Amino acid sequence: MDRRAFIGTVAGGLLGAPLAAEAQAPASPLIGFLHQGSPDPPSLRNAFSQGLNEAGISAGNVTIEHRWANGQYDRLPAPAAELVDHRVSVIAADFLPAALAAKAATQVIPVVFLSGSDPIASGLVASLSRPTGNVTGIAFMFTRLGAKNLELLHELLPKAAVVGAVANPNNPNSAPQVRDLQSAAQALGIQLTVLGAGSEREIDTTFVTLPQRRIGALVVTADGFLISRQDQLVTLAARHAIPTIYPLRQYVDAGGLISYGANLPEAFRHAGVYVGKILKGAKPADLPVEQPTTFELVINLKAAKALGLTIPPSLLQRADQVIE
Repeated sequence: MDRRAFIGTVAGGLLGAPLAAEAQAPASPLIGFLHQGSPDPPSLRNAFSQGLNEAGISAGNVTIEHRWANGQYDRLPAPAAELVDHRVSVIAADFLPAALAAKAATQVIPVVFLSGSDPIASGLVASLSRPTGNVTGIAFMFTRLGAKNLELLHELLPKAAVVGAVANPNNPNSAPQVRDLQSAAQALGIQLTVLGAGSEREIDTTFVTLPQRRIGALVVTADGFLISRQDQLVTLAARHAIPTIYPLRQYVDAGGLISYGANLPEAFRHAGVYVGKILKGAKPADLPVEQPTTFELVINLKAAKALGLTIPPSLLQRADQVIE
């Protein structure tokens, strides 16, 4: 059951640009897509294409140039510059480091971001309703949900005195997320242990050290690299029998225990709509930054059974989807 929706409208007229007097097909629009992580799963690519179609741009009639940083955020400026050099019509950028790199690379080419952080505080835009310049996008704010995730985990495991927070120290969003979690942990009387994981090897090491740190549960913070390592995190959590809450439902779809956050495919769909509108002539300054109106709680009963956990009825009743 999916009750999650973003605010948005679709409007505009297709602008044509014939190439020459001969009867040639017009060149297809060129979209640049800058990713801070690794290639997105098909569900997100399909959602982006759906958004383009809703805006009146057939996904089959555009060319998309993808650039991936694979979690190495310091390398993002180079692929961002490549997309600018290729004179793409618009740049889509998923998550904050990629969005900041795209914004730094051009003040002319429109940029549509997907960001889990506050776009004003992070410097992407000065206003949500009237973003000036060449940047607008979708802010699904999942980096500010750590406290809620910790509360849900505490409701599920009230006896877990020590909780680990898996965070990528290479992400500028990591520090504010950790601060939010530390405040929430203090209020709940929980000891929070921050576990740095900025590489595949560090993720493996994190799980090996859990017993000696007496960590009884985990919160995975919102980060593009960690999302790209979804299967690794879910597999290790199951192998080490550690209850874990995640920031997005795709972790739970992959076998994780519980998640609370925005609907990421919906965010990608709306980004596709915005890119389509821009291709049809809209200006970024005329497209307000969209935010989710609600968030979704997803619980995997199969994972809970494997961990020997009984999900409290209070959580089950609030869940938007229960996977059995």
